[in-house]
Amino acid sequence: MAHTRTTPADTPLGDDFHLYDTTLRDGAQREGISYSVAEKLTTARTLDALGVGFIEGGWPGALPKDTAFFARATDELHLKHAALVAFGSTRKPGRSAEQDPQVRALLDSRAPVITLVAKSDRRHIERALRTDVAENCAMVRDTVRLLVAEGRRVFLDAEHFFDGYAADPATALRVLDAAMGAGADVAVLCDTNGGQLPGRLAETVGEVAARTGFRIGIHCQDDTGCAVANTIAAVEAGATHVQCTANGYGERAGNADLFAVIGNLTTKLGMPVVPRTRLGDLTRTAHALAETAHISPDRHQPYVGAAAFAHKAGLHASAIKVDPALYHHIDPDVVGNGTRILVSEMAGRTSLELKCLELGFGLDDLEALSRAVARIKRLEAGGWSFEAADASLELLLHDELTAGEPGGQGGPGRPFPPFTPLSYQVVERRAPDGAVVSEAMVRLSLPDAEGAEGTDGNDGMDGTVGSAPATGRSTREATATAEGNGPLEALDAALRRALAPHLPWLDEVRLADHSVRVLDAVAERSADGSADGTALTRVLVVSRDAEREWTTTGVHASVVVAAMQALTDALAHKALRAPGRPRASVPAS
Repeated sequence: MAHTRTTPADTPLGDDFHLYDTTLRDGAQREGISYSVAEKLTTARTLDALGVGFIEGGWPGALPKDTAFFARATDELHLKHAALVAFGSTRKPGRSAEQDPQVRALLDSRAPVITLVAKSDRRHIERALRTDVAENCAMVRDTVRLLVAEGRRVFLDAEHFFDGYAADPATALRVLDAAMGAGADVAVLCDTNGGQLPGRLAETVGEVAARTGFRIGIHCQDDTGCAVANTIAAVEAGATHVQCTANGYGERAGNADLFAVIGNLTTKLGMPVVPRTRLGDLTRTAHALAETAHISPDRHQPYVGAAAFAHKAGLHASAIKVDPALYHHIDPDVVGNGTRILVSEMAGRTSLELKCLELGFGLDDLEALSRAVARIKRLEAGGWSFEAADASLELLLHDELTAGEPGGQGGPGRPFPPFTPLSYQVVERRAPDGAVVSEAMVRLSLPDAEGAEGTDGNDGMDGTVGSAPATGRSTREATATAEGNGPLEALDAALRRALAPHLPWLDEVRLADHSVRVLDAVAERSADGSADGTALTRVLVVSRDAEREWTTTGVHASVVVAAMQALTDALAHKALRAPGRPRASVPAS
């Protein structure tokens, strides 16, 4: 048997405090998540690397995919920190535990730890299970006793505990006593409907712990938006076992977010629930698990979101320039995150200075900095928005602040353009099956084979297409046609087909997400020269490679032009960050 450990290994608090993850079972109930067995194995390895103490792999016997996961885990999953857990139910009413196929499947999983779910609310026992309290307690007792006799460590998830305790405390406690008396190690109080608030929940946890003397765990759903707060309140009231899911994934509104719980326990309560050397991996791990779940990371997630330490108001930026701690509840580096300054029409000069330093630009040219501030305000007045498009902002700043420098653009055009759009169009046609398909054609100018860089002489934000390179440098052309689901995806496919022979890093970049928004009519003349009051379209494109994610934007009356602007910026930004490209450095101060 590959996994015999029943306690966490090499974690600071050892078995005294349990950090228990149920992403692969409870988290997988989130709408839109469907893990393959390989993805479940990857998720388990990622959680183990962070230092989580217990990883619940699923419900063997109930779901074929989970049964397959445990079968493969025996040979393929080599956990360094965590103990592997199988989840399942007690024996059925009127059947012996030894003969119950669900109980046998738990043993066959070879997981060293078993979490049993049992009803603890009399109403559920009588109406859902259609049995009585005595038989329900016998089901719990018999199943726990058998699993313990087979050498398994057992935790009890007391389902609907808080609602059941409020309605009939004697029954709820009787179920806990049946499990713990038979050898279970932890009585996990579950807020299954997610309806609790921190104050009352903490009172109940403290009361149950005092009345029973049992080791208490907590499992909170987020239906009131209080799952993390309820989890922390339970710990402060005496719980020493917390069940969470990565990024709060789960049914309905989700579960307590593992990363917010770790952040709060570690930085606020001084409880090192993961190895100290792993705390700085919190943000990276959250994003990696989102990638495995095929869900975009939540930018506004506490501790690990891209916006968790982002500042937009000029007043904040001025204070951060003096002392970052004035507007941060912790040092973002502690959890592997970082400070971000959002630049918009609300930002002053200080915000832009901090943004330049964040991106690694020198600030010696005050005139260039003033030009950049004025340009941003002019563009945002015309419908552009850079606070959600850091990559486009970085290109703009590089444009203004490194003009004429070695490795800089040397003019008002895009830095290091990997290509220049000469002409492009998108047409829609109806496929034989009746579906409407977008077809894009692009004609591009590229630097010559020796790597000389051409530019079309505009700033990439005026929507001009079809202009030939103006530098006189040697160039070549590439053309392609491709289909896609909508104009943007068709353009992206055509660009990739045209550029694939010329950009060796192109296959590293993928289109992760995009959005199209029709803006209200802009009162003053727009940056693209459109008439007063013309409605514009803003396109945001999120691109990703193995290391990072970046967002670019385009604005134009035509969605096709706006999409091409955003896609062009996306690849220009990748080229700017490509290995071997010179970057402006921050002067010593």
